[in-house]
Amino acid sequence: MKKFLSIVPRWFPAFLMMAVIFAFSAQPDDVLPSFQSWDFSIKKMGHMIGYGLLALSYFYFLKYNKKQYWLAWLMTLAYAATDEFHQSFVPGRGPSVFDVLVFDGLGALIALWLYSRFWGKQKVDISV
Repeated sequence: MKKFLSIVPRWFPAFLMMAVIFAFSAQPDDVLPSFQSWDFSIKKMGHMIGYGLLALSYFYFLKYNKKQYWLAWLMTLAYAATDEFHQSFVPGRGPSVFDVLVFDGLGALIALWLYSRFWGKQKVDISV
């Protein structure tokens, strides 16, 4: 039980990010702010930043090695996919595979790469 309680604080950032993402995606389209000509860019940048932070929070919980970078990225993609499914039930919103694969996945990948490049204990080559 002590071991379980000791890992709960390490999961807190991930739960917090998931709650923030869920709250934003639960808003109907008509309540979302419009940024006129910048609307697409700002919202997609929000996707990239939000899912980048989620990937880093998953990575924070996991052990620090090369495989954990990929596991954090895959966990982020899985959450992004479930969140897009959730949006299909929100008025005026809909799921987008493009959002998951491009903006959410790329945001997570960039965040993990930046971490590994500048702050990680070991440098990770994410090229395939």
